[in-house]
Amino acid sequence: MRGSPDDAASNPDSELREELQGMEARVRKMRATRNSFSDQARTVADKRNAVQGQYKEHREKVDLVLTEVKAIRAEVKMFKEQRNAIQQQLRDVIGQAKGRRGEKGEKKSASAEYAKLNSEVHSLEKTFETSSVGQKKEKEMIKKIKEMKRRIQELAPEVTELKIINVDLSDLDTAIKTLRAEADAAHQSMLEAVGRADGMSKEVDEAFAHRDFLKAEGDRFHNEFLEHREKSDQMHNKITELMVDVNKVRDKLNLARDERKSWMTDHNAAVLAEMKTGAESEEVADDLVSKLLNSGGIKFGGIGEGDDAPSGKRKAKSGKKKAMKKVGLKASRRR
Repeated sequence: MRGSPDDAASNPDSELREELQGMEARVRKMRATRNSFSDQARTVADKRNAVQGQYKEHREKVDLVLTEVKAIRAEVKMFKEQRNAIQQQLRDVIGQAKGRRGEKGEKKSASAEYAKLNSEVHSLEKTFETSSVGQKKEKEMIKKIKEMKRRIQELAPEVTELKIINVDLSDLDTAIKTLRAEADAAHQSMLEAVGRADGMSKEVDEAFAHRDFLKAEGDRFHNEFLEHREKSDQMHNKITELMVDVNKVRDKLNLARDERKSWMTDHNAAVLAEMKTGAESEEVADDLVSKLLNSGGIKFGGIGEGDDAPSGKRKAKSGKKKAMKKVGLKASRRR
């Protein structure tokens, strides 16, 4: 039941108290809202962290798949280069078989030159070992063999890198068959590697799609977390601003309470002073002492200088007591 206007008038701080209660209620409601935003932010942050953990694990899986695909593509490239090199060597051998040595100034492939030099060195060494030639011819053959071997060493790294097939050019038909078989084998190896790469394309696409999905989910949860966090911070700032006003009202109430308390203390002290008796009042006692001192002084026991009683009065008093005793004795005898 609400109080009457007289009750409100009797309580001078009622308006301030109502204002303070309303402000404190608003603060409590705002704090509840802020805490709700903070709880939602923590929940979303947990989801974001979980998704980001999955994204990190899946990214490692994607890296492994990509590494495997890169290795297969490297195989494809290697087999392709090997096939092309063997086919070029095959064309050179076929050209030799048809009697086409190439036009003057035409650059020959490393594989053809390498195979031709090896064949010529082998032929010269066989001739040098099986036949007798003159000293001059022998020196020319030795010099030519050294030059050919030097050139073979220069071509060796390139030929080794491309894995060129060594064939005996003295038997061109066999050499052509061998090179064709090797070229077909390199081509088949390349096709097999391409098939494995194509077979992994679906797995790669799925891995990338799932990676993109996890990243998008992580970003979505992170943005949602930032939104809740921003709302919580905004509400906290509003609470801080409102608490300034709340503290001002509290200070006013405390000041008014202190003033009333001080007034009541002074009032009670004044009333108490007025209600004191002469025996309790120090002022009255001091005034009496002052008057007695001004009238002739006082002695211990409360007797002044002029307060000595005559001896006759004391004797009279003692005689009166004796008479009273006698009266008492006569009365007792009559009984």
